Amino acid sequence: MSKVKYYYDPDTLSYRKIERKKRTTFKYATVFLLASALFGFLFVFIAGQFVESPKEKAMKRELQNMQLQYNLLNKRVEDAFGALENVEERDNTIYRLYFEANPIPLEQRRAGFGGVNRYKDYEGFDNSEMIIETHKRLDQLQKAIVVQSRSLDEIAKLAKDKEKFLASIPAIQPVNNEDLTRMASGYGYRTDPFTKVRKFHWGMDFTSPRGTPVYATGDGIVTRADNKSTGYGNHIRIDHGYGYVSLYAHLYKYNVRANQKVKRGDLIGFVGSTGRSEAPHLHYEIFKDDDRINPINFYYGNLSAEEFSKLLEKASLENQSLD
Repeated sequence: MSKVKYYYDPDTLSYRKIERKKRTTFKYATVFLLASALFGFLFVFIAGQFVESPKEKAMKRELQNMQLQYNLLNKRVEDAFGALENVEERDNTIYRLYFEANPIPLEQRRAGFGGVNRYKDYEGFDNSEMIIETHKRLDQLQKAIVVQSRSLDEIAKLAKDKEKFLASIPAIQPVNNEDLTRMASGYGYRTDPFTKVRKFHWGMDFTSPRGTPVYATGDGIVTRADNKSTGYGNHIRIDHGYGYVSLYAHLYKYNVRANQKVKRGDLIGFVGSTGRSEAPHLHYEIFKDDDRINPINFYYGNLSAEEFSKLLEKASLENQSLD
């Protein structure tokens, strides 16, 4: 029950009841309600700035998870590009070279997409740049794979008419893996074992015990089997045709003679340490049109992917050669 209020009326010398007008009551009620609404709005606004609701927390976690997934996706795309670049390099420098096909330029392999903006739907968001860049890289990867697939289709078609050519190309390791002590040195700058000076090493050194079998890496004709080339000691050269020649140096002894025809995998000699050699090993070189090229690209005939990766890793180390 509300309290009744009175006031003293000096004219009548009595107390009179205070009557509140309805208009005044309505005005007070309106002011109270407006003040309450304003206070409530300010409270909600301030709380919204500093306090996260459960829904906001869930959305924030979802956004963080999305960013993490996009980062992981970008990492996988870059790894895929790395593997594809290895295939592309072999395609241009080996496969297409074998079949006298023009290499595919990088501009063609990495060409973008012209015309309409393909990523318009991803614009206008907080993470638009990250999302658009990821989609661009995925599109580039997809296009590069298509280009590489078509190139391999072309190579496969050329290969059908060149069985003899393929049989002649040096395509296996000249010493069996089980006979290797280690892969001592690869193609590139190495330290000379005698002068200790850094110089270019034109082949690959395979360390094996003296007498380890050495095999022809492709079909061809033996052009030399002698020790009349300075530094190589007892060595063999095989002309495979198509501009390819393989050389096997520091042999203990031969199993072939000049002008003899050989097939890939034929036993041609044995590991030794003749000539300019520090220890028993096979020094192996490949020539293409009289230019020395890296033999690492010519072991696809008898090495698994894992074996090739290990060989590539060891061959890339800049250590000391054995000749």
